[in-house]
Amino acid sequence: MVRIALVEDDPIYRKELEMYLKKYEKESGENFHISIFTDGDEIVEEYKAIYDIILMDIEMKFMDGMTAAEHIRELDQEVVIIFITNMPQYVMKGYTVDALDYVLKPIGYYAFSQRIDRALVRMKRRTRKFVTVPVKSGIRKIDVSELTFIEVQDHDLVYHTLKESFAARGALSDVEGMLRDMHFFRCNKCYLVNLEYVEAVQNNDVSVGGTWIQVSRSKKKALLDALNDYMNEVSK
Repeated sequence: MVRIALVEDDPIYRKELEMYLKKYEKESGENFHISIFTDGDEIVEEYKAIYDIILMDIEMKFMDGMTAAEHIRELDQEVVIIFITNMPQYVMKGYTVDALDYVLKPIGYYAFSQRIDRALVRMKRRTRKFVTVPVKSGIRKIDVSELTFIEVQDHDLVYHTLKESFAARGALSDVEGMLRDMHFFRCNKCYLVNLEYVEAVQNNDVSVGGTWIQVSRSKKKALLDALNDYMNEVSK
């Protein structure tokens, strides 16, 4: 899921940009969670670095977009910022806050979609996290975002990704420590699951990427709590 903050004080442009984002979702298959702010001071107040992309109007009543971006950059160096403006003279100043691009008003969908394309490329390049695991031929690098779950089989670990499964050496407890703070949960002594791919919890089983895995009775409440915390985090 891509978290997008839309900061625009003009209700007409705000509605148009929301419509463009929904159209882009359908065309690209991306999944957006859109948070709306009507002025720069709204997003700056108690800002949390949870957004992937910020679409920021420059001219706003209480706090202009450039000032808001300066405050945001003090707390968040990773978020991709795209300015929305009818004043191209601000473009060069945008580079001082590492803005990716700008969209001139009036906004056309084609130009807008190109900016979102670029933003997604930069976002994914910045936020992809990898781990390396030992395999018979050496080491293997895994994109954590594609890792659905890991299981113990005999004396090996089997890594299940969106594309394939493969065995590697190691202890599940070591991998659990390596993936700490990356939304993984140890549902029993033999399985470590990625909460992003949890589809359902039924009785003492959890469905992860289409595979049903048993949850230890003592772990079920902790799993539900962890899943709830994860859902609350990604929906903000």
